[in-house]
Amino acid sequence: MNLDPLPHHWYLLRSEAANGVHNMAVDAALLAYARSTSAGVWRCYAWERPTVSFGRHEAVRGRFDQDSIVAAGLDVARRPTGGRALLHSREVTYSVTLPLADNASWRQAYAAINRILLDALISLGVDAMLVPASVAAPTRPDGPLCFDVPTPGEIVVHGAKLVGSAVWRARGAYLQHGSILLHDDQAMLVGAAHAPIVAPPPAAALAACCPVAPTWLAVADALESALASRYAVQPFVTPTLLASSIDAHERDLTRPEWIWRR
Repeated sequence: MNLDPLPHHWYLLRSEAANGVHNMAVDAALLAYARSTSAGVWRCYAWERPTVSFGRHEAVRGRFDQDSIVAAGLDVARRPTGGRALLHSREVTYSVTLPLADNASWRQAYAAINRILLDALISLGVDAMLVPASVAAPTRPDGPLCFDVPTPGEIVVHGAKLVGSAVWRARGAYLQHGSILLHDDQAMLVGAAHAPIVAPPPAAALAACCPVAPTWLAVADALESALASRYAVQPFVTPTLLASSIDAHERDLTRPEWIWRR
């Protein structure tokens, strides 16, 4: 009996750097694509400008506002996934979309994906590990900043978080995406806040914990190689219909009523 929750075949996608709302719209469109086609897509992407992203249900009004973020020279987006605020800048961002039956465990999918991430980081010489469930407790969606506190299953180096991930499942499909830090820019969130917030502790950026600081391309290569060591992979040729789905999601995700919903 095969208990692997992940598809046996994957498509690989690398996207050009884009603004935050567009990046989130692509991930949302790929989630819908996974639901309609049963395709698993592993995507790597980057950000045109430093961007604050909020979790789907995170309460941020009173802590951040549009004026404070613009004054700090940052962009803003709200993710279709959960989690807490983080700063996207010098990082490799991954996203994984796949079909997942409503009665299947999303935690098993999360754990399987994180093992692939861990394999990739170890191949780069990073002394990384997964946080055991016994030493960390889940945090509230309106709790600390994303890189404040590691949660069970996340990837850390000597106790400091290296990868911040967020998930969402909906109607037979699953999305997981996250930030693999090349450099630690999370303290920029303090200057973007409308009300005083405590600076997050230093994160475990690859520039500091890798024997040779890797490039964006080197990390993306390592992620795809780790996936290919377990499953069949091939390049993703973007269907024409996906473009219209991305446009529709971008219109929804750019609305102030979405970004500042809480």
